[in-house]
Amino acid sequence: MNSSISANEASAPIIPAWRAVWSLGLGVFGLIIAEFLPASLLTPMAESLGVSEGVAGQSVTATALVALVTGLLITSATKSIDRRWVLMFFSVLQVISSLMVAFAPSLHVLLMGRLLLGVAIGGFWAMSTATAMRLVPASDVPKALAIIFSGVSIATVVAAPLGSYLGSLIGWRNVFLLCVIPSLLALLWQLRVLPSMRPENSGSLRTLVRVLRRPGMMGGLLATILIFSGHFAFFTYLRPFLETVGQANVETVSLILLGFGVANFVGTSIAGHLLARNLRLTLALVPLVMGILALLMVVFGHLALVDGLLVTLWGFAFGLVPVGWSTWLATTVTDEAESAGGLMVASIQLAIGAGAAGGGAVFDLNGASGVFTASGVLLVAAMVMVFAGVRVKPEAVE
Repeated sequence: MNSSISANEASAPIIPAWRAVWSLGLGVFGLIIAEFLPASLLTPMAESLGVSEGVAGQSVTATALVALVTGLLITSATKSIDRRWVLMFFSVLQVISSLMVAFAPSLHVLLMGRLLLGVAIGGFWAMSTATAMRLVPASDVPKALAIIFSGVSIATVVAAPLGSYLGSLIGWRNVFLLCVIPSLLALLWQLRVLPSMRPENSGSLRTLVRVLRRPGMMGGLLATILIFSGHFAFFTYLRPFLETVGQANVETVSLILLGFGVANFVGTSIAGHLLARNLRLTLALVPLVMGILALLMVVFGHLALVDGLLVTLWGFAFGLVPVGWSTWLATTVTDEAESAGGLMVASIQLAIGAGAAGGGAVFDLNGASGVFTASGVLLVAAMVMVFAGVRVKPEAVE
């Protein structure tokens, strides 16, 4: 075993800090709610700001692009700062971001708020795996990551359907005001339970390059880009598709999004069992299934009942994605967790930005059906990339 891995294991606590782990789960719950809200409020946001839905969808792009850069630079930019304070700062940024969006008089101010959210999301995800490794013993790291990812799943259940439903009752701006609450609670909790965590490495850009050059790493990151591009092209423009093609009203859209969220939670909950049986096969089959579902939406999208079933299945499949690729990362790069996490975050956020931006362009030209067709093609290509260029066993580090 190399010295880097030994150092990481030595820093793991004997007694797990489960309250700290749960506080991070609440923090990520607040971040993901804020990130996902535009998908369920895109139509009223566009109408209020006087822009097209395609342009309003760029609020997702702005967040993703900043998260991309933050994921790459956060480790080196905060290399001398206690991780406790860095993690709490992300909750502060979410609160400021949501307030800016809620009171935004124009698209430009709204985008500025979404940029701050991008900093918080990119930074948190870059440090999440490494932080879990420092809060609990090595044997409990999978459980700690599952708790943190449960915040994502619950946010997925809550954000889309409640965002759509509450938006019709109290307006989209008030929904963003409510979004402040979980991050404020997380901040207070983290202030109480997060231990001091001094930086353990330099986090240099040279380290990022070394990690990127490891065998199989590039293939995994490319597959991740294809999967998340396909998903966010699909999800960002799901509501316009359901309203225009499926002729669904607000209540129906809310129910369909609720089905997506519940199924996503179920998928996340059983992901560990499937991944333990066959990691590579699971990583490959999930995007294939999602691609087929996207193409079926194009064919049968005029049937609201079928839409609900397909979107629910999509939610289940996507629930496997974050856990699957985090597991792949944990078994591939165990000695540079923050740097590898930064690369993964950059890949995912690049994909989100590409999916939202490309989806917006396709939407304005060919409608939501064109977006879903492109999404399906990207996801099938991801399946091919998993088989062709992804390694699932850790490489020896010199």
